[in-house]
Amino acid sequence: MITPDSGLHLAEVPDPRLRGGGATLDVLAAQVPSYTDAVVSGGRGGFPTPIVLGPTGIGRVTATADDVFGVRQGDVVVATALFRSGRVAEPEEALLGWTGLGGDGRPTPTTDRMRDVWRDGLYAERALQPERTLVALPGADGYPVERLAFLPWLGIAAEAIDRAGVRAGQVVAVVGATGQLGAAAVLVALARGAAAVVAVGRNRASLDSLAGIDPRVTPVPLTGDRGVDGRAIAAAAGPVDAVVDTLGAVPSADPTMAGYDAIRPDGSWVLVGGVRQDLPIPYGDFMHRRLTLRGSWMCRDTTLLELWSMVRGGVIDLSHLRVRTVGLDDPAAALTAAAASHALDIVVLLP
Repeated sequence: MITPDSGLHLAEVPDPRLRGGGATLDVLAAQVPSYTDAVVSGGRGGFPTPIVLGPTGIGRVTATADDVFGVRQGDVVVATALFRSGRVAEPEEALLGWTGLGGDGRPTPTTDRMRDVWRDGLYAERALQPERTLVALPGADGYPVERLAFLPWLGIAAEAIDRAGVRAGQVVAVVGATGQLGAAAVLVALARGAAAVVAVGRNRASLDSLAGIDPRVTPVPLTGDRGVDGRAIAAAAGPVDAVVDTLGAVPSADPTMAGYDAIRPDGSWVLVGGVRQDLPIPYGDFMHRRLTLRGSWMCRDTTLLELWSMVRGGVIDLSHLRVRTVGLDDPAAALTAAAASHALDIVVLLP
């Protein structure tokens, strides 16, 4: 829990009370992202306090309000955190129990109200979530929940892969593959039938680990020189049909632009990471290469359900994950462990 006077700490709080539009959950597992410490310290935006953090995870529904029909008592569900206003012409979106807003990223009275009303996140034994953020996972009983907690990351990655228009037999480059979102994108690209996945990043150990899961993965270490990196990405596995940029808050746009440089004519470029730099895209070059640029943020419920079917059927193998589990008793230790996690090494809270 985070309060204005004491920051992040373990606390005994009353069980969240069921209300209209919501469902109560027993929390089964919730991944702790590597950048959680930055969120806690205020480096990724604000949120109302006091608050129980925890944006995404796996839970079991214990009760539903009278107006809830999408999930049922006893369901194993994935909580997505993505709360939409439902106003189609002027959509407003916020991540509950976390930082992050849709649109231009600036808060509005509506997004402030969303986050003020729903404050019972998943870093707890029990949570209260709006029905709109829950997706039931049929047949999930018995699947290892500590691995299933990675499903929301797979969903975000899959949405980006789909927006890139990736088809079976194509070459996909993932820039930032040594982060957890990037590693998820590698897994999804492989599952979508990519002929080759070029995994681009700085952490050589993580690159080697990714290369070890499938012979179609070709690692490319970043040097920091845009020209060198762009040529290396382009040459790694033949013409690059799509580049998915999953980089976080890096100090330079050069790695992202190296990915741009590597795309073949008529290729696609999807931005789904957290780069906070302006991109110097040359108009004439972009036009003459007939490139497609798209942004991607979070994912649709249908994407998550499709991914669960792929996991359940063995098309996506989550045994590649190296999971470290933590409890609620030592929040500082959990943050330290998460900060040291990369790629397919993840930290999962088991309340």
